[in-house]
Amino acid sequence: MEVAEVLPEFADAFAFAEFNRMQREALPALLESEANVVASAPTASGKTALAELAICKTLADGGTALFIAPMRALTNEKEDDWDRFEALDYSVYVVTGERDLNPRRARHADILVMTPEKLDSATRKHDSRRYDFVTDIDVCVIDEVHLLDADRRGSVLEVTISRLRRLCEPRIVALSATMPNVDDVAAWLDAPEEATFEFGEEYRPVELNAGVRTYTHGDNAFADKYRRLYRALDLAEPHLREDGQSLVFVSSRQDTVRAAEKARDEIAERDIPMGARGDYDFHTEAQELENDTLRNSVLDGVAFHHAGLSKNDRDLVEEWFKAGHVELLFSTSTLAWGVNLPARCVVIRDTKLHDPLEGEVDMSPLDVLQMLGRAGRPGYDDVGYGWVVCDTAEADKYRRLLRDGKEIESRLAETLETHLNAEIAMGTITDLEDVMDWLETTFYYVRGQSKPEEYDFPNLRQRVRDCLEGLVDRGFVAMGESGDLSIEATPRGVLASKYYLRLETAATFAALCDQANESDALGPDDLLEAVASAAEFDSVSARQDERDAISAVLVGQETGDLEAGQRKVLAILRGAASGSVPPELRSDAWVIRQNATRLLSALGAFLDRLADPHAANLARRVEARVENGVAEDAVGLTAIDGVGPGRASKLSKEGLSTPGDVVGAGVTGLVEAGLSEGVAEGVYEGAQSLPAVELEWGAFPEAIGAGENDVCEVTVRNVGEPARAGIRVTVNGVEMTSASTYLRDTETVPVGVFGADADTLEFRVSVAFPEEPLVPLEEQRTVDVV
Repeated sequence: MEVAEVLPEFADAFAFAEFNRMQREALPALLESEANVVASAPTASGKTALAELAICKTLADGGTALFIAPMRALTNEKEDDWDRFEALDYSVYVVTGERDLNPRRARHADILVMTPEKLDSATRKHDSRRYDFVTDIDVCVIDEVHLLDADRRGSVLEVTISRLRRLCEPRIVALSATMPNVDDVAAWLDAPEEATFEFGEEYRPVELNAGVRTYTHGDNAFADKYRRLYRALDLAEPHLREDGQSLVFVSSRQDTVRAAEKARDEIAERDIPMGARGDYDFHTEAQELENDTLRNSVLDGVAFHHAGLSKNDRDLVEEWFKAGHVELLFSTSTLAWGVNLPARCVVIRDTKLHDPLEGEVDMSPLDVLQMLGRAGRPGYDDVGYGWVVCDTAEADKYRRLLRDGKEIESRLAETLETHLNAEIAMGTITDLEDVMDWLETTFYYVRGQSKPEEYDFPNLRQRVRDCLEGLVDRGFVAMGESGDLSIEATPRGVLASKYYLRLETAATFAALCDQANESDALGPDDLLEAVASAAEFDSVSARQDERDAISAVLVGQETGDLEAGQRKVLAILRGAASGSVPPELRSDAWVIRQNATRLLSALGAFLDRLADPHAANLARRVEARVENGVAEDAVGLTAIDGVGPGRASKLSKEGLSTPGDVVGAGVTGLVEAGLSEGVAEGVYEGAQSLPAVELEWGAFPEAIGAGENDVCEVTVRNVGEPARAGIRVTVNGVEMTSASTYLRDTETVPVGVFGADADTLEFRVSVAFPEEPLVPLEEQRTVDVV
């Protein structure tokens, strides 16, 4: 069955000319009905084409398709793969971070690509103009729906699909690697029997011979890696000697490089005939690689692949592996979920991995099965070989996994409070009955009916009631006064949902707001400590070789209440804010920094809503410093479009440390400071688009008699763009008045001057912008009491 016969207008959208047997059997359900479809099939059997078929049908009907990719690293790959749709005049748009989102492009896209987490965040904000596009989805394709069983991420996918179905009732097409309980997933998604497919191992293009091999565990984790590497090479060697290819999965990006370097030495020692050093053309092509280590390695037939490589280098490695130039490839798990890159022999060297946020964790069973599924090259091999290398104590666990597969369970119970709070914050749940109705739309409910005792279903109603009462006790939900169990979200609950926070973190942030309201003593360190101790970082661990570097960064700062992992996060954030994270901490710094900026943004919103604009402005400045690594006095420069860390540093060194300085310097002054004329013009325009404040004290006295009083006025004038502002007046350090206003032009603030017991009165007026990292404008006047 040729693609051109079935879908002539979309023939160029597929990477092949003919559908295989599995695709042919699913085709009628996908193209000839509107029913929801669930298909389980072995890895590498061609499931992606099922997604593309569903998308084509929707595009032909003038609809919008959403593709949910299992991880962020794969969303951009899908965008690249689907340039075939772009060539047919259909637009593909990957929805990524909050700041990178282009709502207009998302609204007009024909195919949207998102991760479960991004879709969860977007659907929580579906009633905003920025995210309203998520309510206009006609088909939702879930790639790797067995992700439902993943820690934390599984419950996100589950509740998000349930929410999306309530919002716009899209057709659902769920695809999965082989799973024993596909019928439960079909029941959850209301896929009829004729649209539920369980393609067995006979549909695998190449037979898989999978097994477990053990190694002797030692006391040194570093030495253990090499023991496992030698074991992996033992398993790969017979295939390498027969011109077969091997793919070895390791736990981290750094390990792919180290393992490749060590493997090159070992291959030479064993005299395995590999490499293409005599191939002049390939030698010339290898010069295109940007990574020096990789450039040397590929000539010996060994390479590594991870998401940190440039796209050019990843593409070349994939191309050369397919062509057979690379015979031994070391990779992280991303490759198993993304690119279809099979090998005759697949070895999983590491079953544990270091997660910057979770510490050492077991590789998920889903990842293990996904990786082993890459064994066997269709059209080249009759059989593929897959091996798990593990400690003897874990061998039986992996043998059971390979023999029985992995039933997909719901993980919603583990994070029920968080997701229930989100639904209440959106207003979709207003009483206990609504909670029960909502639960009936989840996979948790379906699975609980299959295993009532394991899911504690006889006590479900009481559990939900306890969960609601817990949310009330912690200040996230308020109960109706009538006692009828009507419920609504508090500001704390709404902010926790909007900013995607764990509830423990939201409670910490709310407590910090109380502290800010009780005293105006919040400083940058208070905010950084609150973020470092957030629940999102609970599992961060500090390795022994990192502790001296942590102590060096935190010298002079009292951190007695913080645990070792929290001190590590704090050290990374302080280092990031100053623009210099110690080398010992850099391996985890990127992930921690990314999460911390999100948390600081959320903390700013808490302070803005529950405290005051000055505290919110402090959070915004701390966030900008952590994100950009700029000095405290120059952080306002990052508010200018087009000014990142490099330009901010350059301008600051030339004495231009605020947007006001930039406006004052003009284009000529910016060019003299080292910017090109074109860049200078853009930076100058960007600086002019920010608020800029001037204070006029008017007839303010220099002295006042004891016991006398006078009411004066200070005028706050915004000569820049309108913005929300907080205006605060203090006298001798005590707040006299404060106001939050949208400052368009001028605002007059009354200031009472009272002859008091003090000899002098120091009046200070401060103006801060909670949404911009601008240093507050402060001016003071002194009045003598005579």
